[in-house]
Amino acid sequence: MRRCLILLLALLGLPSYAAQLTLELGTDSRQWDSAALLKHPQARDIRIDQDVSYKKTMHYRAVPLAALLTGIKPDDHLQAVALDGFAAEMPAGPLLQSAPAQAWLAVEDPNQPWPPLGQDKPSAGPFYLVWTNPRAGGISPEQWPYQVASIRRLQPVAERFPALRPAAGLRADDPISRGFALFQKNCLACHRLNGAGDAQFGPDLNLPHNPTEYFRPEFLRRYIRNPQDLRQWPQARMPGFSPDVLPDADLDALLAYLSHMAKRKS
Repeated sequence: MRRCLILLLALLGLPSYAAQLTLELGTDSRQWDSAALLKHPQARDIRIDQDVSYKKTMHYRAVPLAALLTGIKPDDHLQAVALDGFAAEMPAGPLLQSAPAQAWLAVEDPNQPWPPLGQDKPSAGPFYLVWTNPRAGGISPEQWPYQVASIRRLQPVAERFPALRPAAGLRADDPISRGFALFQKNCLACHRLNGAGDAQFGPDLNLPHNPTEYFRPEFLRRYIRNPQDLRQWPQARMPGFSPDVLPDADLDALLAYLSHMAKRKS
């Protein structure tokens, strides 16, 4: 619908509407519109090889995300919320770096809209968080939120949602503790657990049942690696997590956390 409106406005010779991005960063909260971002002093044309959402090479006009995160420190915690309820939880540190991976806010020009993500689907715009050299930074698919509406600074996940915490007393290097960190990075953008989380996209992963309770272990691993290999339907949205994104040791830790939380329903 938005793409059709843009084309209609162009045919009538009327200006297209600029989209709005809200940044809630504490003392430096503000709104940016797409027109201003396209003219930002640090905006540049970038190339993204193997774009996570489009599955091909894409070219964007983009601003280094760090240039917009005024006042944010590496130990802060940010959340990017999309129009469809996808809520990506992200430590600020990687977003502020220029190497090895760098985060960019790609901005869709309303007069030159991006292609749709699929049949009867919108584009990834108006704002899309993309990465250059993502593999070097261990960036997961869930750290590429598209149709971003807002980015805000929040308390860390464990403080906001105590129901997600594993049992107290676990060492930081315990597989369950590592699995909790991986759950926040790879799963919490779409799923809640014990009813806790901000996502409105996927099912709760502990209530009423945890996937470790109804999947045989080998099939749960296959499902995480490639959901369409186990269940196929046209509107499937869950991405696969290849060993490049989620190494076997990390997958073991994630499953250890899920299995642990199956005994901590609340």
